[in-house]
Amino acid sequence: QLQASGGGLVQAGGSLRLSCAASGHTFSTYGMGWFRQAPGKEREFVAAIDWSGRITAYADSVKGRFTISRDTAKNTVYLQMNSLKPEDTAAYYCARGGLSGRYYAPRAVKEYDYWGQGTLVTVSS
Repeated sequence: QLQASGGGLVQAGGSLRLSCAASGHTFSTYGMGWFRQAPGKEREFVAAIDWSGRITAYADSVKGRFTISRDTAKNTVYLQMNSLKPEDTAAYYCARGGLSGRYYAPRAVKEYDYWGQGTLVTVSS
């Protein structure tokens, strides 16, 4: 089970940190990712991290503003979001990559097998 939290309402230029707490399954040896979905749009990739925490990947739209990290001891993945823009408004979802032990940060929705519920981020202008 994946439990995402940390969403909320923030002004443009502000920051939020999302957390994704994992339980009930093995997550420490899997890549993890964050996706987002705005109303009327498809779910899109935001950021991913491999199982070791050494390899990360970001969508071009968030590169330099967002940082993904993981704390294996706490079984938690984070998404630090800075310099937020109104176009970042969406429901944010965390997910577990489908392959264990890979030095790879997956970007595609189909590469993930477990998904958490979304946490809503609203950025006002």
